[in-house]
Amino acid sequence: ALLGSLQIFGPVMQILKFRTVEEVIERANDSKYGLAAAVFTRDLDKANFVSQSLRAGTVWINCYDVFGAQAPFGGYKASGNGRELGEYGLEAYVEVKNVSIACTQSLP
Repeated sequence: ALLGSLQIFGPVMQILKFRTVEEVIERANDSKYGLAAAVFTRDLDKANFVSQSLRAGTVWINCYDVFGAQAPFGGYKASGNGRELGEYGLEAYVEVKNVSIACTQSLP
C-alpha cells in the first residue's frame, strides 16, 4: 500500500488484484498524485470509461509514454502545476488584455 501512495520516477510497477473496475478507479483516484495513468484492456468501451473517470493529467490506453507534439502534459492534484507542451503549455507565457475605446466621432 505504501508503494501506491508514492510518486516514483523509475522502473517500478505495482500489480494489485481487484474485483471491479469501479474499485480500480477508486484506488487510483485515492492517491494525492495524478500525473499519468495507463489502461490495458481489449474492451475499448471500458478503456474509455476508465480514462474519463481517472483524475490524471495523461491517460494512455494500451500503450505508455506516447506523446503527440500538440498534446499537453501535466498532472492533477499534487502532480500538477499547469501544463507543458502544445497550445496549453503556451498559456502560462501569455497575458490577455481587453482594450475598449469609446468613440464619440464617426470613424473613416
